[in-house]
Amino acid sequence: MEKILITGANGFLGQHLSLYLAANGHTVFASGRGACKIPLSGNYIYTPLELTNKNEVLAAVHAIRPTVIVHAAAMSKPDDCDKDREQCMLNNVAATSYLVDAANTVGASVLYVSTDFVFGEGGPHSEEDIPAPLNFYGESKWMAEQLVKANAKHYAIMRPVFIYGKIWDGIRPTFLHWVKHNLEQHRPIKVVSDQYRTPTYVIDLCKGIETMIRQKVTGDFHLAGKDVLSPYDMAITVADILQLDKSLIESVTSATFPEPVKRAKQSGLKIDKAKRELGYDPVSFEEGVRKSFEI
Repeated sequence: MEKILITGANGFLGQHLSLYLAANGHTVFASGRGACKIPLSGNYIYTPLELTNKNEVLAAVHAIRPTVIVHAAAMSKPDDCDKDREQCMLNNVAATSYLVDAANTVGASVLYVSTDFVFGEGGPHSEEDIPAPLNFYGESKWMAEQLVKANAKHYAIMRPVFIYGKIWDGIRPTFLHWVKHNLEQHRPIKVVSDQYRTPTYVIDLCKGIETMIRQKVTGDFHLAGKDVLSPYDMAITVADILQLDKSLIESVTSATFPEPVKRAKQSGLKIDKAKRELGYDPVSFEEGVRKSFEI
């Protein structure tokens, strides 16, 4: 078993991952900005950590001396990253640099959580495809990936897509929960049908990350769902499973919602490598929805 430091532990993936790895016997040090938002039932140790403070990062890593650092923290809203590029660079690139430098001093391996946003159109993408980000968020994550590869003594990079799963108090609702909430209130919603993703059930992601850690892999791995779906397809599935009125869901194009930054219409990730090398076997989207709502 490993001693694992998780950054971004107050985020959606971070909370699930902290609880999952601790439940599977690892010694987990969860870190995030401010107070702990993770349910207290988990067997983990929480420590507040400001990743943009180089000295604080070094001190924390030296105090914990982890064998593995899972770097899941990021400024992850593309519109915010575009609006404040300086903060985006500080949080996504400089903070990664501080963490990698600190990891090297204690011999820890770095598992960097990246994103499908490093790619452009033409998905689903394989690990061999050449990144071509369409927005500054994607650019910052691609810069951080290259920094990890160039400087970390031991590393692996994991890219997920459109993560969803169970929520609780202190965790931000996912797209699925937004659909459920609106339909329960009998409110009509407009959902894009001309963008395609490979939505990832968060526990599949946790299992895949744990396998990457256990097998001490290096290089790039795509961990995503097996189904290629539009947000409209996802919303209809949620309505069907929860027996809500799907006539309230209107199919629209992405032109209906003009956005400050460009996003790929045909995105998603191929998972052949993860299946082959990690035994990765994600649930179907329908099963993931049922698990998310405990049905």
